[in-house]
Amino acid sequence: MPALRQNGMMDTLPGTLQSLRKGARLSQMELSFRLGVSQRHVSYVESGRARPSRGLLLTWLQELNGPLVVRNAAMLQAGYAPAFGEARPGDASLTQAEHALTQLLSAHDPMPAFVLDASWNVLQFNRGGFWLAGLLIPFLADQPPGTPLNMLDAMGHPEGPVAAITNLAEVGPALLAHLRHEASMHPPLISKVEAYARLLAERLGPPAKAKHPEPPAPRLAPVLTTRFRTSFGELAFFSMFTTFGTPQDITLASLKVEHMFAADAATGQILRENLG
Repeated sequence: MPALRQNGMMDTLPGTLQSLRKGARLSQMELSFRLGVSQRHVSYVESGRARPSRGLLLTWLQELNGPLVVRNAAMLQAGYAPAFGEARPGDASLTQAEHALTQLLSAHDPMPAFVLDASWNVLQFNRGGFWLAGLLIPFLADQPPGTPLNMLDAMGHPEGPVAAITNLAEVGPALLAHLRHEASMHPPLISKVEAYARLLAERLGPPAKAKHPEPPAPRLAPVLTTRFRTSFGELAFFSMFTTFGTPQDITLASLKVEHMFAADAATGQILRENLG
C-alpha cells in the first residue's frame, strides 16, 4: 500500500492516483477508456514509470472526481503548479458564498442544519442545529464556549449521537459504508471513520452467521431515517446535503450543508414547540 503522510495525503503521484481510482471503483482499463489513452499508459503512470502531461493529469483527476485539495497535491507531486486557489475564511472573495450559507441555515430553521468542512468540522449551526447538538452530544456542555466540534469525532465518542440512535442496526452500517467511501477520497478522515467503526462493532456485535437461507430483503425506503432517543421523546430525521456547484476554490469545494428534516409529524411538532 502506498505510504501516507501524517496529514493522510499520499506521498507520491502514483500512490495518489491509485488511491483515487480505487475509491472511484474503476479498473485501469475503464479509466483508460475515459481518458482516451492505453491501459498500459495508465499502468506506467500508476507504477511511476511515466509522468502524464499537465493537461492529461488535470483530466485524469477530474475523471476520478478527486477533492480539489488532493488534485493540487497531485499536481505538485508531478512537478506542476497547483490548479486551484484556497481562500481563507473571511476573505473578501468568499463574502457572497458566506452570505448564501447564512441564508440557507436561517431559512431551514427550526429544522437543524450545519455547515461542515471536508474534515467534518462544524463551522456554523442554525438554531435547530445548536439545540439538537446539545441534546445528542451532552459532553458539549462541559466544553468552553467556542470549542470546535468535529462531527465524526462525536460519532466515534461513546457518549455521542450513536448512544441515542434507536435504529442503529439499520442506519449505522449504511453510514459507515458512506463514510469509508468518502475517506477513500479524503484520507485524513480514515482514523476518525475507523473510530466510528469500532464503536459500531461494540454496540452491534459481530455480524451473525446465517444458519438458514435469508428471507427476501424488505423493500428499502427512499431515504434512510435516523431515530434518536431524547428527553423530549423520540426524534426522527432524514438528511440532505447541499454543496456549491462547480467550485474553483478549495475552501468552497470542501464545504457542505447538512439539512435535517423531520421524518414524522411528532418530530416537527417538538421542534416548533421548543424553537418557535
